[in-house]
Amino acid sequence: MRGRIRGRVLLLLCVMYAISYLDRTNISTAAPSIQDSLHLSDGQLGLALSAFSLPYALLQVFGGSIGGRLGPRRSLAVIGILWAIATAATGFSVGLASLIGARLLLGLSEAAAFPTATDAMSRWVPADRRGFAQGVVHSASRLGNAAAPVLVAALIAATGWRASFWLVGLLSVLWAVLWYVSFRDLPGRHPKVGAVELAEVHGDVPATTARPKTPWRQLIRTLAPVAFVDFGYGWTLWVFLTWLPSYFSHGLGLKLSAFAAFTSLVLLAGVVGDTAGGMLSDRLLRRGATLRSARRTSLLVGLLGSLVCLLPMLVTHDLVTATVSLALSFFFLELTNATLWAIPMDVAPAFAGAASGMMNTGFGVAGVLSPTVFGYVEQITGSWQVPFGASVLLLGAAAVVAARMNPRPITTTA
Repeated sequence: MRGRIRGRVLLLLCVMYAISYLDRTNISTAAPSIQDSLHLSDGQLGLALSAFSLPYALLQVFGGSIGGRLGPRRSLAVIGILWAIATAATGFSVGLASLIGARLLLGLSEAAAFPTATDAMSRWVPADRRGFAQGVVHSASRLGNAAAPVLVAALIAATGWRASFWLVGLLSVLWAVLWYVSFRDLPGRHPKVGAVELAEVHGDVPATTARPKTPWRQLIRTLAPVAFVDFGYGWTLWVFLTWLPSYFSHGLGLKLSAFAAFTSLVLLAGVVGDTAGGMLSDRLLRRGATLRSARRTSLLVGLLGSLVCLLPMLVTHDLVTATVSLALSFFFLELTNATLWAIPMDVAPAFAGAASGMMNTGFGVAGVLSPTVFGYVEQITGSWQVPFGASVLLLGAAAVVAARMNPRPITTTA
């Protein structure tokens, strides 16, 4: 990536991923304040936290396909503006209905973001660096996760919970303008890309932005097991992103500054996990492992490691034990993320937007169910351990499917 224009492209995408997760997860840090301000029950809060994921899940494939055909340059610029509006609208919420409406708009605007970004990477990044590229951008998203609790907590203390949403919305607008000015849909169209860099990606990307007919049947057959694994991963990730601050606040009795710090500490482990998972998978591939073996090894290490490290949460009420357990579980969980996003690029680089949208539908569906189910189960049982147990079961099921799946490159377009 050093000395290449694609390194700058990757950096811009890292900023986008970080901002997008600030957009998504600042609500979890603000959740206790929002809950008190708008007089919401745990179940109602769970509905609001899940609202983002409903359009996000339903429009993944459509958004990725449209983003690929319009091109990442225009698509991501428009997406950035739209989610800025949605984020600012969250700060203007006056009740459950307006809060859910703002989160639905955010999910709608972000549905095509990551599939379209994956399409951009498939055009710019060589095949043997795809896992690394996905690991780096998703590490940036986890950095956004980790920064959100501390940043939002500081803003809440200084100005109230609404200000965090307005400021992050402004960041999104600034990024969208910079992206449109700096990026080109194909490396050959960028004035600063040289012959060496063009040769490094030649053959991995189309020579033009024209796309053949999308092979939907083959994509579904190939990526359905990957989407299920992504569902198991996503269920647990959404628990971390939406309920962790409330767990530290209500479950363990910490005050705002303390629960924000502990939440950030846990989420920082994911920054390391994302990059490490992508590098592990790519390194195995370069050392002669088959594509299936390289991707599967990274997935199994991550899923099973996260499962084992989450087990203490079923019995513990100790702050230190819970923090260590959650941090290690999150590290292993994020080992899988870059690999999951690299697989659609392996399978169908010419249709990376649609393919990654299909895969990420599993994550979106998990986002619809996980926060709501977690909230209502905790409310009904009065226990935080019971909903954590659901994550353990789903991680195990995802590991079984990951061990058996064999996503092969699609060689035809009909």
